[in-house]
Order: sequence, then C-alpha cells, then structure tokens
Amino acid sequence: MKVILKQDVKGSGKQGDILEVSDGYARNFLIKKGLAEVATAGAVNEMKQKKASEAYQKAENIKAQRALAEQLSGTGITLPIRAGENGKAFGSVTTQHIAAALSELGFDVDKKKVLLKDPIKNIGTYDVEVRLMEGVISKIKVNVVAQ
Repeated sequence: MKVILKQDVKGSGKQGDILEVSDGYARNFLIKKGLAEVATAGAVNEMKQKKASEAYQKAENIKAQRALAEQLSGTGITLPIRAGENGKAFGSVTTQHIAAALSELGFDVDKKKVLLKDPIKNIGTYDVEVRLMEGVISKIKVNVVAQ
C-alpha cells in the first residue's frame, strides 16, 4: 500500500515522503496513529503543490533577507554612553542596544542576530556582524561616543 507520511517516522521516512509499506503496517500503525494517509492521486497532487509553495516562500524569504543585508552593509550607527576621561565606559554596549539603534533607523533586526564576542566597554568605532540567516551576513559600523 502506498502512503504519504504526515510526520517523520523513525525507520520509515520523513514528512512528505511517499512510501510503499505493507497493508497491515499502514492500516494498523501509520494511519491509525495519524502518521500517514493513503496516497491517492488527489493527496499526492496536494502534497506536490504544498512542497512547491514552501520552496517558493523559502526563496522569497532568502531574497528579502539578502536585500536587507545589502541595505545594512556599511550602515553606521552612533551610540552615546557615559564614560570617564580615559575613554572607559561606565557600562557597556550590548546587542540589545545595537538592535534598538537599528530599529530606530527602520531595520527590523533581532538582538540575537547581532554578533558580538564581548560587550563593547570602550569608546571607539567597531565593526559588528549581523547574521540575518545562514549564509547572509552584513557588517555595520558602531561608533561609541562619550555622552
């Protein structure tokens, strides 16, 4: 019997796979537990359309993220912070501060996507990476000035 998996099944396949399994395994386990459905022509066609739609959405998302990365690259932000006379800050600039400054400029970036090894604790200009998604990285300049 041919079935389409609705969920990943250990030892059988991944979601969306079309499998040829024994009738008993299909009826008594896969279909009964809601892990699969019978592979009728309509169900196969619907699954193919769903996969095509998901692939299109993923491609559009990647295109949008790359466009955002191009707009972000070279962007400079200035963050004022209280500092002493020697340039040492009373506190630090974190990813949250950088994400908030980017959102004020109109870029919707989550603080988890801003990559800092350590919080910035001195006055100066720093290069900071923003990883929007796997393989899409943009570099921005962060200028920390005394308040």
